[in-house]
Amino acid sequence: MELGVYSFGDVLRDPATGGLGSTAQAQRNLLEAIRLADEVGLDYFGIGEHHTHEMPASAATVVLGAAASVTKNIILGSAVTVLSTDDPVRVYQQFATLDALSNGRAEITAGRGSSTESFPLFGHSLNDYDELYAEKLDLLMQINDADRITWQGRFRPALDDALVVPRPDKGKLPIWLATGGNPNSTVRAAIAGLPVSYAIIGGDAERFAPLAELYRRAVEQVKVPGADVRISVASPGFVGDDAQAAKDLWWTHYHEAFRALGEIRGFPAPQRAAYDREANGAGALFVGSPDEIADRILALHGAMGHDRHFFQMDLGQLPQKEFLKSIELLGTKVKPLVDAALAGKAGTPGATE
Repeated sequence: MELGVYSFGDVLRDPATGGLGSTAQAQRNLLEAIRLADEVGLDYFGIGEHHTHEMPASAATVVLGAAASVTKNIILGSAVTVLSTDDPVRVYQQFATLDALSNGRAEITAGRGSSTESFPLFGHSLNDYDELYAEKLDLLMQINDADRITWQGRFRPALDDALVVPRPDKGKLPIWLATGGNPNSTVRAAIAGLPVSYAIIGGDAERFAPLAELYRRAVEQVKVPGADVRISVASPGFVGDDAQAAKDLWWTHYHEAFRALGEIRGFPAPQRAAYDREANGAGALFVGSPDEIADRILALHGAMGHDRHFFQMDLGQLPQKEFLKSIELLGTKVKPLVDAALAGKAGTPGATE
C-alpha cells in the first residue's frame, strides 16, 4: 500500500504579531516537506488547490515542479485540482510538463472543490457547479487520450483539431476522481475507468466500505478497457512518538482550523469529546503513535481494500517542525509496519489483500 501526505499550504502564525504569517514562506515550507517525504520513503505528496490567506496553495504545479528537481521517487500530485474553475487544456499541459520534469511521477486528482473561493475568483457561477465539472472532466479525459482534440462545450471555446502538448512519455497521465463520499461520483469514476479518491474527514471511516464495494461492482459491470482500478483515502492525521501527547498537541491546531472554517460555513467549533472519539478507534482522524496509526490503516484496509492512504497534517498553524516530525514518523515507523503486515498477509495461503 502507498502512504503519503497532502497539504493546502497552511500559513503559520507570525510570532511577533500573533497574526497569520507569510504566504510566501508557506510555499517554501511545502517544498521542505515534500523533500523530506521523499527522503523517508513515502510514496505520494499531494497539494490541494485553495485561494485563502490561511491556505494559499493556489499554484500546485509550480511547487510540485520545484519539488521534482529535489526528489527522486515520490509521486507528485494535486489533492485536488478544482477542475470546475480551471481550463482542462492548461491543467493537462502543466501536469504533463511536471511529469516530464519528474520522469513520470505526476498525477492529477480532479475534484469539484468543497471550498468554492475559486468560483468568483475566476468568474464562474456556483449555479453551474455540477455542469462545469462534468464538462471539464470530459474534456480532460479526451485530452489524455489523444494529442489532437476536436471538442465543443458550453463553458469553454471550441477546439478544432487542436494540438495539446507536451505528452507524457508513458502515454497518459494518471487522473483520479475525488469525492467526499458521493455514490454518483463513485459510479462516475467506474464508468470513466478512473481510480477514485475518497476524502474521509469525519465520522466512522469504515462507513466508506460500501462505496468501495459499489465502485468495484460498477467497474466489473461496465468493463472499461484499460481501466485504472484503484482506491485511495485522504484523511486528517498526525503521528507522534506518544499517542496521547500527539492527540493533545494536534487538538489545538485541529480546533483552530475548524473553528475558523466554521465561522465561514456556519457550523460550530469542534468539541474535545467529539475529537477524542474521532481520533480513536474507527474514527476519521488518524492521530496517535506509529503503532496505533499503522493498526488503524490496516483495519481500514481490511474493510475497504484501498491502495493508498495519505494524510493532511499541517492545519491550524501546526509548527513546521511538528509537521516534519510527523512526516518522518509516517515514513520511517508507520510505513514499515504497514508494509510488513500486508506482505505477511499476502504470503498466507488463501489470503488476499
